[in-house]
Amino acid sequence: MPTFSCSAILFDLDGVLCDSMRTVEVIRRVAPHLDAEAEASAIENHEAGDQRGVTVMPGAIELVQSIPVGRWGVVTSGSRLLATNRLRHCGLPVPKVLVTSDDVTNGKPDPEPYLKGAERLGFEPEECLVIEDAPAGIQSARAGRMKVIGITSTYAALQLVGADAVVQSLGRIQVTTNGTGSLMVDVGDSVGTLVSTPA
Repeated sequence: MPTFSCSAILFDLDGVLCDSMRTVEVIRRVAPHLDAEAEASAIENHEAGDQRGVTVMPGAIELVQSIPVGRWGVVTSGSRLLATNRLRHCGLPVPKVLVTSDDVTNGKPDPEPYLKGAERLGFEPEECLVIEDAPAGIQSARAGRMKVIGITSTYAALQLVGADAVVQSLGRIQVTTNGTGSLMVDVGDSVGTLVSTPA
């Protein structure tokens, strides 16, 4: 069972904390000839007011409640309006640190979103652990020198090979604090682990 020591945890939103379709990725797959970003923006504005079909991921509420306040945040490719509405709809707290597409110039797989999340939490990137469900998000976190736990909610484990560990659900992740204030993250029944360290 892999164990990670970190100071803070950054979560992706869709496919990690909330069970929902990823707008940009869906558009790229079914209509590659369209401007995915522009189309996604129009769709997200509609989706922000309509949360039908969006549910909380199993174990998400319990996991975020086990992390001390100010030691976790959300980094999403969606807009702030959409992210805030989805978190509230799912019964999840809106964290103080919420990095959205409105806050960055370069989205995932660029490291900017996760680097901004670490900065806003007040920790060095190397002190942060990321929980992601998509290859682009894993690449973003790794490029930012962060450890990553992949979750197989959207992609198969083989597509998440860049993660340091891969699990099937958030319920496999346990967070505790040790005597020095660090967060200890235990990953039970991982699907796989990567032994190399981030560049």
